[in-house]
Amino acid sequence: MAIDCAHSVEGSGPALFLIHGIGARRATFAGLVEGLKDRFTCISYDLRGHGESPLPDGRFGLDDLVDDLEALRSRLGIDRAHFAGHSLGGMIGPAYARRHPDRVLSLGLWSTAAFRTQDDSAKVKAVVAAMREKGIGQVLDTLTARWFTDAFAAAHPEVIERRKRQVMDTPPDVFLNVFDIYAETEMAPWLHEVTAPCQVLTGENDGGCNPRLNRLIADALPKSELVILDDLKHAIFIEATDRVLPHVRDFLVRQAG
Repeated sequence: MAIDCAHSVEGSGPALFLIHGIGARRATFAGLVEGLKDRFTCISYDLRGHGESPLPDGRFGLDDLVDDLEALRSRLGIDRAHFAGHSLGGMIGPAYARRHPDRVLSLGLWSTAAFRTQDDSAKVKAVVAAMREKGIGQVLDTLTARWFTDAFAAAHPEVIERRKRQVMDTPPDVFLNVFDIYAETEMAPWLHEVTAPCQVLTGENDGGCNPRLNRLIADALPKSELVILDDLKHAIFIEATDRVLPHVRDFLVRQAG
């Protein structure tokens, strides 16, 4: 059953749906929206159980998150749109495009993962297992060290604390559920079915969504462009929207003709 997710609509022009990641909020994309709303109608939303969106009734999977996105598109009366997501959002977008190819003008796969080796999968599943065993709060410092560069974390401790608070304000069952989806989703068997023009983008030092995996993602997609951002880790939109925006804007403007 699809959930009526809280959302924001800003700007004018072709529609662009922005899909955030684990334990985040639509506010992740505030800076990006500011840089795109002159050309695009930017629709950002809180995933089920996150931010202002309703709590789900029990466990859910990737298909349910796709259902939520389709329900939002339908409710807004938008026929076709650009879709882009960060991290888990970069899995929801392609899964949506696979199911609703006629709705998708282009796709952004930002800081996401596919083609994980057994070792890659074991590492991410170990993080989830550690959170279940020790509690989410006990593992948060490990996560934020993977998300932000050391220099940014040292210069902006208040931003790190705010991101941690977002995680802790997400109901634990929901946070672990979406982390399970992120850990267990493997797009490799079907990515080649996604025929929309795609932008594949990640940080050079993103441990879990690294350039090695993103090159494989880009190679698997029939129409793709790959961008590797020097020095950055995972939290590219919190740490460096100013560096991401030119690449995203250029790609979207070209797709919009």
